Amino acid sequence: MPIEFEEAVADALKLIHDPELLVRAVFSGRRRNMSPDSEKIELRPILLKGELKMQLIETVGNKSMTSNIDFGSDNIQLLMQSGFANILVEGKDRTMTIRFTKKGDAQVHIEQSTKQQSLTHDKQKVRLLDPNDQFLREVGISDAQGRIKPTKHDKYLQVEEFLRILVPALNSAIDAGHITTSKDKPLSIVDHGCGNAYLTFAAHQYLQSISMNVQIIGIDVREQSRTRNTDIARRLEISDSISFRAEKISETDIQPADITIALHACDTATDEAIAWAIKNNSKLLLIAPCCHHDLQTQLVDSPEPWSMITKHGILKERFADILTDALRAQILRIMGYRTEIIEFVGDEHTPRNLIIRAIKTGAKPDPSDIERYKELVTIWAVTPALSTMLGLAF
Repeated sequence: MPIEFEEAVADALKLIHDPELLVRAVFSGRRRNMSPDSEKIELRPILLKGELKMQLIETVGNKSMTSNIDFGSDNIQLLMQSGFANILVEGKDRTMTIRFTKKGDAQVHIEQSTKQQSLTHDKQKVRLLDPNDQFLREVGISDAQGRIKPTKHDKYLQVEEFLRILVPALNSAIDAGHITTSKDKPLSIVDHGCGNAYLTFAAHQYLQSISMNVQIIGIDVREQSRTRNTDIARRLEISDSISFRAEKISETDIQPADITIALHACDTATDEAIAWAIKNNSKLLLIAPCCHHDLQTQLVDSPEPWSMITKHGILKERFADILTDALRAQILRIMGYRTEIIEFVGDEHTPRNLIIRAIKTGAKPDPSDIERYKELVTIWAVTPALSTMLGLAF
């Protein structure tokens, strides 16, 4: 039975302004002879800095604008009366829909329902690393109040996204039987070129937080890094499961590890990390390459018509980066790894935003993979550092 507009609005407003019951409200469509300023309005409760607010998302064309307002604001009634044809209000225990007919009557439908509120800000991503975690303060990413330092935001995001790739890859390797763990056999990880050990500590703390027994070693050529990181581990009281060394990747005598990681090891240090992993039968590799100078210096006489690219310095540099990582991935495939190259963070945070992800399957290489590799290095007259480190004969 049709009811008056004011009565329908009053019922809907009562539910919208109840912070204990409101799940969301959506205004859309256009009533006859009326023109609301927005095409769509969406409202929902959020918890913002410990205070309950109402988030308002306004859609105009292909743009969305978000603001936060107080419950009980008079703006809601003004928006509802601005000419929307359809109003949906979802509460924890009921859902109300209002549709205005061409004659202006409000047709109301109410049904019982069970819904849950979500008070998380829709632009906030659930983080694996709590900014207030002590290790983030110790390594200098968070300040004393547990807030990410503005100068460290990109580093925090890089490490966070690296973990988002590590965890599913690790689970996949465990499910496939490539990696086995137990109480007596902790998961072993080596972080090559660990530097300030942001990733080393992050991997340790996160994996332990999900009840995974781990043993992690970070190595870096600088004694200063070893001393700093060892002191942090001691303060965090985790020295029994994480340790650091000051030595070259190519000279380390670290025992084989299940996982080899390297976040932005510079130039051929990336190749040294991959070579170490292959020689020591690591089952999972996550390598984020950094500077690529090795092949850049070898690209002297480019085959035609490719000289139209390599004659431009910036294009030659970028092409050499691509060629280097493509050859690294191909060598890993030949050595029995299922390999892919993926982006792990937007290039606005770092231009070095690729990861080589490889899982040891032990599969024999397809002869065509070897032939493609040989053809590529022959065409460009290059010798990848990784092939030299592995002593590859093809």
